[in-house]
Amino acid sequence: MSAPVFLGDPTRVQAASVGDTVLLDGAEGRHAGVVQRKAVGERVDVVDGAGARLVGRIASVVSDGVLVEVIERVDEPAPAVPLVLVQALAKGDRDELAIEAATEVGADGVLPWQADRSIVVWRGDRAAKSRARWLGTVRTAAKQSRRAWVPEVGLAVDSRALATRIAQVVAAGGGALVLHEEASVPIAEAALPAGGELLVVVGPEGGIGDDELRRLTDAGARAVRLGPHVLRTSTAGPVALALLAQRSGRWG
Repeated sequence: MSAPVFLGDPTRVQAASVGDTVLLDGAEGRHAGVVQRKAVGERVDVVDGAGARLVGRIASVVSDGVLVEVIERVDEPAPAVPLVLVQALAKGDRDELAIEAATEVGADGVLPWQADRSIVVWRGDRAAKSRARWLGTVRTAAKQSRRAWVPEVGLAVDSRALATRIAQVVAAGGGALVLHEEASVPIAEAALPAGGELLVVVGPEGGIGDDELRRLTDAGARAVRLGPHVLRTSTAGPVALALLAQRSGRWG
């Protein structure tokens, strides 16, 4: 069984080498030492959320956390084509379910999208609190799936701002795929970029409107069909990312 993953202080993780002892403190240290009651000699991984992984064992349990002896250091490179889930805001926490599963699948970033038909609206304090929940969700999901990378969570965008982002990504050599049930091209046949980001756009429960779809495709996105059935907004993104991960060789 793989070792549990804890998020360490980035500065400490990045500076550590084999043979060093690294302090895992704060909430993560308490979780390891108090909640999970990790004992001396047990295996743990400490990551910085940006690709650095310290393979270690518990050297001692101290008052403010645990000390981890580094037995191996692994620096996982960033993917050539980062997969970014553009998730429409949805009611009933379906958007959070989507980003949780997408993180486990391997999403490199998530972008909250205030789509025209989104029932949920992020404004003012609610926007800050909701984004904080998304940040917590991807951190927890990254740890659960033993990842060294924690996906970035962007600021919420409306459809106009999303079109601008798509145009910038396409101009830089990336791409954007919009999941739409009426698209003629299946996602399995969509051309993938050789570099740059690949945005995967998922609409809300009410779908993506014609004008909205036109705005996104005019910016350079391509509408693709996920499969023969219409999936919920909470499942469409993770399924699409899984297919793209397989196609791009991540799961080879």
